Amino acid sequence: MLTVEEKTQAVVAALEDIKALDIEIINTSKLSPLFERMVVASAQSTRQTKALASSVVVKLKELGETVYGTEGEDGGEWVLVDLGDVIVHIMQPAVRAYYNLEELWGVQPKLRASKSAK
Repeated sequence: MLTVEEKTQAVVAALEDIKALDIEIINTSKLSPLFERMVVASAQSTRQTKALASSVVVKLKELGETVYGTEGEDGGEWVLVDLGDVIVHIMQPAVRAYYNLEELWGVQPKLRASKSAK
């Protein structure tokens, strides 16, 4: 079983594999008892949104993690992947700007996910 940090990094890697944009990690451990990290990423199209979600699901299952569910694949503008203590939101830019989850959660992302951050 992966730690929250390992799981978060696996999510980021899966997103980077399919060229997700503007990946942000929000530490929600003090804001919600339901999950500890929220990963938000942008996709350029419905096809990419679905491919990103699939990449996250496949990679985390390969690592032995439970995927509790996904929502939004039908529309493809916003897909959520529930990994228990890590929640992943994959959104097209207009939807992401409209909902502005970072501001909604009252935090500025403290961690910027990138390959150079290792």
